Amino acid sequence: MKVLFIFILLAGSLISSCGKNKNHPVPSIPFDYNINMTLPSYSALMGVGGWCYVNGGSKGIIVYHRGVDDFVAFDRHSPADIDGVCATPLYPDEVNNYLQLLDDCNGAVFSLYDGSPIAGSDFGLRQYQTAWNGNESLRIYN
Repeated sequence: MKVLFIFILLAGSLISSCGKNKNHPVPSIPFDYNINMTLPSYSALMGVGGWCYVNGGSKGIIVYHRGVDDFVAFDRHSPADIDGVCATPLYPDEVNNYLQLLDDCNGAVFSLYDGSPIAGSDFGLRQYQTAWNGNESLRIYN
């Protein structure tokens, strides 16, 4: 009898926790792209702290040179824009803090450093993998 009671409690807690495990609102779109860092359109990425846009993903991708050999790439589709109706993708706040990405439609704010939500969203940004060859090529993929 005690085993059945414990089983029911365990099953109930598992079922109730399933609703808390929501899917990320930004769609996962297959992407694999190599950036040639010697091209003028990507020159901003040569220095730490530089960033640029790349076509792809749901609403474009922003790539940030976070450290000497460390790059991150995030989809510019705001997780606060669940239906994807906002015409303006996320963009850096060049006036107050360029390390924050702004969502004009929903008022959400995200960290360009790690994609975490700062305000207005329960979800962080959809991140893409990056692979730097140490020379002139940066691969962005998922």
